[in-house]
Amino acid sequence: MHTKQFTRILSHWLLLFSVLLLLTNCGGGGSGNTAVTTGTTGSTGNDEFSQSEYKGLTFYYKSMPASNYRLQQLSDATFNALTPDEKERVADKLLSTLFFGYPYTLLKSKIDSGTFIGDIRTGLNEERTDKAWLENYIIDGDIFRQTDYNEQPAVNILARFYAMKELDSYFMQNWVAYILTQTIMFSPAYELESTHTPNIARVYNRLVTMLGVDSGMRYITYVHMMSEDNWRRFRSPEDNGREMLEIFTLDGDDSHVPIAAKALQNWKLDRDSDTLVVSLNQNQEPLQLFGMTVYNGDDFYRELVKSSAFTKGVTKRLVDFFFPKMSATKRNKIIQSIVSSKPETWQDILLQIVFSEEYLLHNERPKSAEELFFSLAKKTEFKHRIGTFHEFKDALEAMHQATMKYKLGKIKRVPLDTLSFANYHKYIRERVLLRKSNPEKIDTYDAWDRQGWDEHFLDNSNFDFDETDGIKSLESLIQYLFHATIGRDADADELALFKNHMLRDESDTNTTKVLDYPFDLLYTNSDPDKQHKRREARKRDIAIIVLDYISRLAETYTQSEVN
Repeated sequence: MHTKQFTRILSHWLLLFSVLLLLTNCGGGGSGNTAVTTGTTGSTGNDEFSQSEYKGLTFYYKSMPASNYRLQQLSDATFNALTPDEKERVADKLLSTLFFGYPYTLLKSKIDSGTFIGDIRTGLNEERTDKAWLENYIIDGDIFRQTDYNEQPAVNILARFYAMKELDSYFMQNWVAYILTQTIMFSPAYELESTHTPNIARVYNRLVTMLGVDSGMRYITYVHMMSEDNWRRFRSPEDNGREMLEIFTLDGDDSHVPIAAKALQNWKLDRDSDTLVVSLNQNQEPLQLFGMTVYNGDDFYRELVKSSAFTKGVTKRLVDFFFPKMSATKRNKIIQSIVSSKPETWQDILLQIVFSEEYLLHNERPKSAEELFFSLAKKTEFKHRIGTFHEFKDALEAMHQATMKYKLGKIKRVPLDTLSFANYHKYIRERVLLRKSNPEKIDTYDAWDRQGWDEHFLDNSNFDFDETDGIKSLESLIQYLFHATIGRDADADELALFKNHMLRDESDTNTTKVLDYPFDLLYTNSDPDKQHKRREARKRDIAIIVLDYISRLAETYTQSEVN
């Protein structure tokens, strides 16, 4: 049997066992039997497990092909018709949205292939990550600090995005899980007294696991709603019922809350044992919700995710997350387009958004710190130190962009008040752009100077280094740094700014410009080793000045509109 099929079958039965065990504790279901049926409609799979359902709730769906999307997608033809700078900016927007990036020379070759957009799409369906190696790597205490404080599971999740080298199906499953846990829908909410650090791993890992075996978004949400993790956020029948209605179906009708609370009357988060308890005194009266008769908590959650309001509700949550500055009218059109495509997986919504022309060409919003950090890390072959991701997690909190912390998710994905943005800029400038990794400390993970961009980032092969023309080499290096980080040329004023600082008159009476000593890329020495080290140090100093300037540009922190 194929490994993935076996994994899906095993996952199916483990999850189903958990749900049925919970239903047993509930005393069964008042609206019919609890049998699992197979061979039903809704799934595109061919084996009996992929066609399994529970009272009309289908477990598995293959994500729809992009050709079925109703929101206009960016094609390779449209992408290729853009100007070179526009192509770089759109490519960076797509990749950074996915927490990814490529070194500039590799990015250029991918863009020049003519199939950039299609290749990224195809790659997201391929399995290229050695998951066993990866998962052991990120918990290696000699490489990434492991502690019993500071919400270590959240730190490991951040480290995983850094450590994943392939933009493939496993990366996509983790990215989808991460986006969902930043929203009001699935936030583990570790800020609450009623939640605990393991809830982070439980919520996130369950999402990744279920996404990995093609679980539909309705089934994933149903399992989450039934979980103790969900009840740690919303702890009473009335509170939980109201929030599930409002969060997932946008139902703010107060008359529905007592009905939901009645269905959930025997559910509670026990304060003594700090655990979810479903007692036997379940409701026996028929209740009307979602155009259906429901009795107990299982009925309520199941019929909620089966409803058409669920699809519109979760789509709106995600559209608002990615289009925060767009008008309500335009957002509603996007929501209608996506809903009309009848999505049944989270990828059906999320990929339809991020590959759309509306998002890649016409949308502008602030970059999240994760989008900027991970994309820069990939572009510059950034080297971490043992505590980097504890520090990044702390920095996210200082930016008020903490990951998975807030009870209602990130209401503002990127807070732009003075203090929040100051901390954002400070971290990117001081901990990423102005740090060059010391190659002598490559195996010393607790060394402070291990952290920073790799020396290969400034390799002479990345720009036009001319042994006979230092000024031309300097200009080329400056342009390379601009393209490698923000996807455009330095303009004439910017070039003049740097050259005025890095060039000097050849003599008091001659206005011919030459490279100033600290920035002389053509430094010569009879000792080749000394010459190489001095030239590398001068390249580093030039890069630090240019990157410091780039760290102060608004566009560095913006997912830009392409006009």
